[in-house]
Amino acid sequence: MLNFLPKPLIGVLNSLLLAVNTVFWCVLLYIPMLLKLIIPVRAWRVVCTRLIIWISQCWVACNTGWMRLTHRTTWDVSGMEGLSREGWYLVMCNHQSWVDIFALQHIFNRRIPFLKFFLKQELIWVPVIGLAWWGLDFPFMKRYSPEYLKKHPEKRGEDMEATRRACQKFQYTPVSVMNFPEGTRFTPEKHAGQKSPYKHLLRPKAGGTAFVLEAMGDTLSTLLNITIAYPNGRPGLWDFMCGRVTHIVIRVEKVTIPDHLLGGRYSDNTEHRQQVKQWQEELWERKDRLLDELKSGAD
Repeated sequence: MLNFLPKPLIGVLNSLLLAVNTVFWCVLLYIPMLLKLIIPVRAWRVVCTRLIIWISQCWVACNTGWMRLTHRTTWDVSGMEGLSREGWYLVMCNHQSWVDIFALQHIFNRRIPFLKFFLKQELIWVPVIGLAWWGLDFPFMKRYSPEYLKKHPEKRGEDMEATRRACQKFQYTPVSVMNFPEGTRFTPEKHAGQKSPYKHLLRPKAGGTAFVLEAMGDTLSTLLNITIAYPNGRPGLWDFMCGRVTHIVIRVEKVTIPDHLLGGRYSDNTEHRQQVKQWQEELWERKDRLLDELKSGAD
């Protein structure tokens, strides 16, 4: 354990370890990614996809290594029983900090299929890792503002079509599709600006969840409803790299997705849209009560 070192030095050391770890495994990942690209045979592509995922899991495992070397974090995690690496999951979580992603990858690595996030299309140009995300079949989304769609109605529905194409690749290899319904990290300013009805959460957006349910209705059946909390306050990424995050609480709830929500058309079915929205709001009400209990327990 190196947590006796000054925190800024630990932050620099961890940043270097993360960078070296990322470059090393990404370079290895490019090999099966190119083989998958040039040989258009489904069985071969499935093999390459599994190899790509294995490499990505090694990257997460090495991140866990430097976290254990330099951090002294208490992990309070429950609800992990009965999870499978061969299942298909929709994973939803409240979004507190950039640390959420490291925390979720740490607890779920090699316990469920590798987490795949919806990303903004611009992120494909991130050096080194952007190409790796593409090779991992992360769905890249191009969002249009309501004002833009009014001027260009022909673009309406392109985001759903992009989601459908991405999710089609998930039919042959188990996957965990990760979604942060709040769409952004929680801050008191955003909470007040939204006039959120929840005490500890922003308003959830149903569109991303509904798109996945529509595109993967024949495959998905289980939701992992994740609640994450930091009893000592929401940390920044630099706090995490410096080993200042001493306590992370995660609750995992397995939820059977109602049959009537699977495969429905969100974009042009008002009743279905309302049903998805209501279901997600009910989940968020439970999550808000749980966060209240966790905060009360910490106090």
